[in-house]
Amino acid sequence: MPIGERLREERERLGLSQPKFAELAGTTKQTLFSWESGRTAPDGFQMAAFSAAGVDVLYVLTGERSGAHPAHDAAEQVLLDSYRRCSAQARQHLIQTAALLAAGLPPAPAKKSAAAAGSGGGQSVVGDNAIQIGSVTGKARIKSK
Repeated sequence: MPIGERLREERERLGLSQPKFAELAGTTKQTLFSWESGRTAPDGFQMAAFSAAGVDVLYVLTGERSGAHPAHDAAEQVLLDSYRRCSAQARQHLIQTAALLAAGLPPAPAKKSAAAAGSGGGQSVVGDNAIQIGSVTGKARIKSK
């Protein structure tokens, strides 16, 4: 795969438009198009600017990933670790849910289990981390000590 195609891949991986990506290297969209189409190539200064913005320059130049991408923040790492511990079916569900959320659509409502649907039992965590076990419906008297 030519350098231009790998450069486009990196731009897309970072989620940047051609004008925004060109701006990182201090150039124009037209010049970037020329690079991505393989007619010309960025120089060392431009590649250094791309590297500072998170582009895997080793991959762009050689086709081999460097593995030196910026570290995930704590929330991303929790999400990634949790994903890796899931079954194949759960992973597929997470991927679908993430795609829906990223598109701005609400995920499908979770199905209620038989225990949660009609028994009135279970536990719930409230805002102050107090745990409520069970529930009371109808009238209830509270005895004083």
